[in-house]
Amino acid sequence: MGIFRRVKMITNANIHELLDGVEDPIAMLNEYSREMEQEMAKAQKALSRQIFIENKQAKLINETKEIIAKRTRQANLALDFGEEAIARMAIEEKIMYENYLGMYELQYAEIQEQSNMLKEQLKELQNTFMALQNRKLLLASRANVARSMKQIQSTTASFQTGNILKGISQAEDQILLMESEVQANRHFTSPMLVQDVIYQNHVNDEDINQEIEKLKNEKEKQLKLS
Repeated sequence: MGIFRRVKMITNANIHELLDGVEDPIAMLNEYSREMEQEMAKAQKALSRQIFIENKQAKLINETKEIIAKRTRQANLALDFGEEAIARMAIEEKIMYENYLGMYELQYAEIQEQSNMLKEQLKELQNTFMALQNRKLLLASRANVARSMKQIQSTTASFQTGNILKGISQAEDQILLMESEVQANRHFTSPMLVQDVIYQNHVNDEDINQEIEKLKNEKEKQLKLS
């Protein structure tokens, strides 16, 4: 056998084995559960990164607000001391950070919207997963019942009903024959037993006469002695 032919046979065998596994409904349900668990893990990881970005953006906004407040205080203090040039520099930087703040807040709103979308998707995945788990239990039970019924039907179909009925009929005939033999033996043996008993209990007249003579002789002897 050539090497390519052997490889082809092995490949076909592996494919058939894989298809057999896929056709198993319980295996399919378990595979769906694993895939959904993987998807939920990915969504959870994506949400974690999104929340990290959201928190980082919120921190950036707070830091920008603090800088704006600080530059405002510096500008006011500079004006109090008559340092207008320093006040102008502080106000210029304050306005620049206010522009940054507007951009940061727009970005933060978009990030929050994306976070909410990820949360909804993750929640939907979790609900679908729970529904799948509940349905998997029901379908697994139905599959087990169907498999058991199929096995019972297959076992029942493998029996040869005609042979079984024939065997039962033969057994019944054998029992009837045994009962007939018992009845026949009772019919023929009972009269013989009765006849034997009658024969054994029969007494001849000669025996009776001998016994009477014996008694008479004994009486005569007793009279002589008296």
